[in-house]
Amino acid sequence: MGSENNVDRVAILDAGSQYGKVIDRKVRELCVETEMLPLDLSPQELRQRGFKGVIISGGPGSVYAEDAPRVHPDLFCSGLPILGICYGMQLMNLKFGGTVEKGGTREDGQFTISVKSDAKLFKGLEENQPVLMSHGDSVGNVAPNFRTIANSGFIVAAIEHEELPLIGVQFHPEVDLSVNGVSILRNFLFEVVGCSGNFTMTSREDGCIAEVRSLVGDSKVLVLVSGGVDSAVCAALLRKALNPEQVVAVHIDNGFMRKNESASVMQSLERLDLRLTVQDAAERFYNSTLESASAKAGDNCSLRLNETVKPEQKRRIIGDTFVRVAEEVLSSLNLSIDDVFLAQGTLRPDLIESASALASGKADAIKTHHNDTALVRELRERGRVIEPLRDFHKDEVRALGKDLGLPSDIVERHPFPGPGLAIRILCANEAYMTPEFDSASSLLSAVVNYSAYLSETSPSPEQSAVLEQVNSTTTAEERSKLTQTTSQLNLSSLLLPIRTVGVQGDCRTYSFVAALSSDSSPCWPSLMWLAKLIPRICHSVNRVCHVFGPRSTQAIRTITPTFLTPPSLDLLREADFGAQTTLLQRGLTRSISQMPVVLIPVHFDRQDGEESTLQSIVIRTFITNDFMTGIPATPGQQLPVEVLDEMVSQISSVRGVSRVLFDLTAKPPGTTEWE
Repeated sequence: MGSENNVDRVAILDAGSQYGKVIDRKVRELCVETEMLPLDLSPQELRQRGFKGVIISGGPGSVYAEDAPRVHPDLFCSGLPILGICYGMQLMNLKFGGTVEKGGTREDGQFTISVKSDAKLFKGLEENQPVLMSHGDSVGNVAPNFRTIANSGFIVAAIEHEELPLIGVQFHPEVDLSVNGVSILRNFLFEVVGCSGNFTMTSREDGCIAEVRSLVGDSKVLVLVSGGVDSAVCAALLRKALNPEQVVAVHIDNGFMRKNESASVMQSLERLDLRLTVQDAAERFYNSTLESASAKAGDNCSLRLNETVKPEQKRRIIGDTFVRVAEEVLSSLNLSIDDVFLAQGTLRPDLIESASALASGKADAIKTHHNDTALVRELRERGRVIEPLRDFHKDEVRALGKDLGLPSDIVERHPFPGPGLAIRILCANEAYMTPEFDSASSLLSAVVNYSAYLSETSPSPEQSAVLEQVNSTTTAEERSKLTQTTSQLNLSSLLLPIRTVGVQGDCRTYSFVAALSSDSSPCWPSLMWLAKLIPRICHSVNRVCHVFGPRSTQAIRTITPTFLTPPSLDLLREADFGAQTTLLQRGLTRSISQMPVVLIPVHFDRQDGEESTLQSIVIRTFITNDFMTGIPATPGQQLPVEVLDEMVSQISSVRGVSRVLFDLTAKPPGTTEWE
């Protein structure tokens, strides 16, 4: 959208943050026009284009790396008001003679910072503020002429220049986990930059419809509909923008749908007045291999999907197969992909996590979404893909769906990934064991049994070493709480020899899972607090779970070989069906944003010599608005304990289930899905 006379404009310089477009959205909602631009744009050009201020996003890089993204050398001395977020703050501090340190302390998740209320950025806010931290590097020595205006324990959380309009924050004010983040952004825009808030957006629905009509003309459009809210809203938008005969709606059953899912999808889509073609392609997907165009280093292109264990390879096979099956459907209708546009319900978070150039030029790839594979990108380059929702987030899509008249049961449906249950089964043919497995297990044990370690009168050298690691990465207040918590809970910890995908410091991680258990009833608030602390101390862990049932103490060093085969899919379908049905019947589908039910290849409680044959199920109750960040629902608060107990009982009765786990992890450090 172009600039109008006297309209406030702020530039967002892209350093590769997962949340760059969230900054864009939040600033626009404050009636200030924004544009995402390259990080190294000159201040002269920024002024020529009418920008009154600058926000530098976070990013996955280190300021000391040889290939570290850099701002223009004159930017910080240009006189433009600048807010540097995370990586942006570190660049600012380094530029003026401060230091940035690769500390032993990670912060990934919601933490409480202490702010100075006399700083313009925190005007009107209380001293203690919950914010999202996601970083490994942090400011060491604050640069001359800057002062610290917020702290997270002993970590510098915000700085400001004493004379120039330069402010840096280590946290992310743009996301929902920063409770007063909008107020912080408002203070920067109106108190520091001097914006007046005179920008308004035209109707986004009208804009989407105009874009579709302009691109498509008289051509036909193939829209792949899964039954989820994204594809349903995309289909409804096309139906409103175009003539009925122009829209070819196809539902592809890939064999990884939930129990009774395809029948439910058909019923839902009939109400959209769309002519729907249903394609059963289960066997095709099971036996598909990786397209050469999507192959990356280390991929085995000869492996079929039902033999593949790498999550990224699974996602790329599924995404490419969707395109190939869609081409075959078009052929059966005497149409060609060269004559038809492919429409997708791709959202902004999909593109960000896939590191698409449409979202960011420098973001790290967290996971490949099925709607952003190499084949899809090839079609985009040829101008054959329409994605009218690409600048939307999930809550905005739901609002648009309501405006389009979609039924509430479609609009409020929980998101279900295009690859379906295929990415909710952690496939593995062997345990994930690395040289650091035992040391990581020891460190995890030291955290969970901290009070017992402290009471040791003659600790071993190993115990002393891991205690020092814990002490060096925590504050005195945290150590006091950890002592009290671990003395009361009497927990056992296990490091599971599996990996899940996470996002930490704007980077993709692929790390171990920590499993906590006890013979006592869970103290959920204490477990939630531990789950935030553990990844900060144990850098090789990005997810923490509670294990239901008796205390589990036997180390697990083998797994149950697991692939995308009918037995594993059937087990997960039954477990998922029981849990989702309970959530629906108890009226909790609105308060819980999403509930992935995940199968992991872990057999607990095996006797010596007993073969690993069973698998376990994880429940992840997730609460979020933007799906870029979020928290687990706390049993006894957002999730009634009796409802969770009912789910656990139902899942435990499914044949082949070893144990049921509850995911305690926020995003970050864990992603919404496990793969």
